Amino acid sequence: MGPEDEKKKGEASGEISDREHRLSRMNSESSLSPTEDDEEDEDRKPELGPMIALKEQLEKDKDDESLRRWKEQLLGVVDFEDVGETPDPVVKILHLTVRSPDREEMVLTIPDNGVPNPKGSWFTIKEGSRYTLVFNFRVTNNIVSGLRYNNTVWKTGVKVDSTKAMLGTFSPQAEPYQHVMPEETTPSGIFARGSYSARTKFVDDDNKCYLEINYTFDIRKNWQ
Repeated sequence: MGPEDEKKKGEASGEISDREHRLSRMNSESSLSPTEDDEEDEDRKPELGPMIALKEQLEKDKDDESLRRWKEQLLGVVDFEDVGETPDPVVKILHLTVRSPDREEMVLTIPDNGVPNPKGSWFTIKEGSRYTLVFNFRVTNNIVSGLRYNNTVWKTGVKVDSTKAMLGTFSPQAEPYQHVMPEETTPSGIFARGSYSARTKFVDDDNKCYLEINYTFDIRKNWQ
């Protein structure tokens, strides 16, 4: 190999190295520095293709054994009794559960009108206590894609907490699904105690809302 060849090789290597460095730097900067676009991702409605009824999808190419097995692997166990003719999925939030090692579980049933206990607090949590939220829900008619949980909390009109969590994609089945959130700890102290107002929503990738409830809860010195 002559000097010219080595020079070209060095330039090529340097070009690749510089490109990798720039890409690495861009990735690092984008991951560490959130932008307005990142914050608005949740509020944007993605451009999705036309929805097709799940029954139609399952019946397509049903004579092709390899495709049938692939669909079964992709969709999992589908209860055909819960599959409809229309493309829209149906998600029903059955109840929310508050688990804490300090007391028995609190099962909060979702009323049909979506207004839990309009005359007072829906539940009370002891200050400084560890707790976990558990969601039980049922999916029918079609696959729900990108189901997520949004929760916003205010105290005396000031937003004090906002949570957004992806639950996942679920196919129709007779048995309810259960999703367990990571454990959290309630704040404590005189300024933490009191009444809070909250809004909870369950939406999918198409920003279709399956439940929106507004309620109040209390943080007190003791469980009630």
